Amino acid sequence: MPARSIPVLLILFLNSLLLGCKELTSPPAFATEPEVELDLDAIRKRGYLTALVDNNSISYFIYKGTPMGYEYELLRNFTTQNKITLKIKLVSGIEQSIDLLNKGEGDILAFPLTITEERKEYLTFTDPHFETHQVLVQKKPANWRMQPPEVVEKKLVRQASQLAGEEVHVMRGSSFKAQMDSLSREQGGQIKIIEDSASAETESLIRNVAAGEIKFTVTDQAIAMVNSYYYPNLDISTVLSKPQHIAWGVRKNSPALLEAINTWMKKSKRTGYHRVVYRKYFASPRLSLARIKSDFSSLSGNRLSPYDEQIKIGAEQIGWDWRLIASVAYQESNFNPQVKSWAGAIGLMQIMPATGEYFGVSNLWDPDQNIKVGIKFLKFLDKHWAKTVPDPQERMKFVLASYNVGLSHVIDAQKLTRKYGKDPTIWTDNVEYFLLQKSDPKYFRDPVTVVGYCRCDGPVRYVKEVLQRYDEYKLQIDA
Repeated sequence: MPARSIPVLLILFLNSLLLGCKELTSPPAFATEPEVELDLDAIRKRGYLTALVDNNSISYFIYKGTPMGYEYELLRNFTTQNKITLKIKLVSGIEQSIDLLNKGEGDILAFPLTITEERKEYLTFTDPHFETHQVLVQKKPANWRMQPPEVVEKKLVRQASQLAGEEVHVMRGSSFKAQMDSLSREQGGQIKIIEDSASAETESLIRNVAAGEIKFTVTDQAIAMVNSYYYPNLDISTVLSKPQHIAWGVRKNSPALLEAINTWMKKSKRTGYHRVVYRKYFASPRLSLARIKSDFSSLSGNRLSPYDEQIKIGAEQIGWDWRLIASVAYQESNFNPQVKSWAGAIGLMQIMPATGEYFGVSNLWDPDQNIKVGIKFLKFLDKHWAKTVPDPQERMKFVLASYNVGLSHVIDAQKLTRKYGKDPTIWTDNVEYFLLQKSDPKYFRDPVTVVGYCRCDGPVRYVKEVLQRYDEYKLQIDA
């Protein structure tokens, strides 16, 4: 080799080495430190906690109009006990979720996160929820049901060494990637680890294995177990890791929120509540199958109830999102057309016979007629409030409150709002506040009121619950 070529090769080598170092030391593509000061007191003052929830079939979904899920039920229990409204934000990808958390767009990272030392640099973990293993997800051989178990067993990967030369797909930024890197090094770097995009979901990779589009992926045993109910052609028996703890995450500068979550967690485990929720979602295969196969589950369809089409037709007449009216129907009857309240309200939309008569309908037990009356009543209320509440989003709250407690009580609250110098066109902390005061003689005996006493915490809660469920429907059900 000519001597003059050595410096050139040396320069090329050093450049490649420097580029490699640059790649290794490049900062993560997400916020690694908190960019906001927002702890429990500020969250309580704001009134709501935003939870970043993984977009999978276990954490959060809609089933027969009911928001459900392991993470969702625990979050609802925590926020209810702490008198905070829960807001859900669905996120795909761990890096994006950490970024949103540290930027203050979420307050708690309610993912099934494996506790790792690397992640402790970016967030603080709560006490563990449960312990699990990482397992290999692979497809059973064709006609596996027709073959003896020992034959099927020989065709499956049972040792990490058998993955040499194979491609294993993992979610980018996941603990599965780190585990596979470690196993690959043990095998002389022979495992081909394919990181999917930052927005890829673990369950999409599992579906790809079941469909034969990829051969292998890795996930937590708990998630793999539930998905094996959906896809019986999957094998999840090959364990690839030591036991690992699963927890949620909060910002490093939110110690009060962390303490509140851990205190609540200890209580929920002590009382058995946590065990009940865990078993409901991770150890009940029949229920899991029923949910995934239901036409009225966001896991497999886009329907809330058997009455969606009638509700959609009615929604066009009033100019509302049909999912909002569906939330009203769920609040009123849980989509049960045979319900009758103690006060005599009937059916899906809980219509009083006098209201049905006013709108010319006699058979309120018929779901079609019941929905039509409910829509006409909502339209009637909307027309009334349009005179004094110009903003459609604000007016919606007045309409919902009136639907629940009656128009006169909300008119009284609006008059009181105006009298005491608040804004009569705004619901929250204005008309809502004075509706709550109608159990106080100072207010319900005020000369501006007409219908007197009302214990109106019910309608205030009604508005919040209908709108919160509507927001949740929008996350999972198409318009």
